[in-house]
Amino acid sequence: MITCFLRYVIDPDKLAHFEHYARVWMRLIEKYGGTHHGYFVPGDAPPSAAFSFPGIGEEGSGNVAVALFSFPGVEAYETYRREVANDPECLAATSRYEETNCFTKYERTFMRPVLKVEAKSKRVAATE
Repeated sequence: MITCFLRYVIDPDKLAHFEHYARVWMRLIEKYGGTHHGYFVPGDAPPSAAFSFPGIGEEGSGNVAVALFSFPGVEAYETYRREVANDPECLAATSRYEETNCFTKYERTFMRPVLKVEAKSKRVAATE
């Protein structure tokens, strides 16, 4: 599995435009065989939010959004990249982004999941 983590610097005054952009890309990822885990935009923090590790935690920026999506493997991801480039919905989303500039920067990081270890596997590992 290959998972892509995207971190956007958004224009908070153009949040509705960004949400539209996000919904289009969620559809496109699914259309081409991926699993979209969602886009996440700034929201109100609960009044009692405290840091688990005082002294090293800090409030995040109010202009950051993130997204996660996965494909079964690199080959599936590369196929998606080739095919989506000519998709009319992709071209329209790109054009709309260029009109709105709803985000000013993004970073892309490819990740792998850390999975739970099954109870049987734990015993085997403990005896090795």
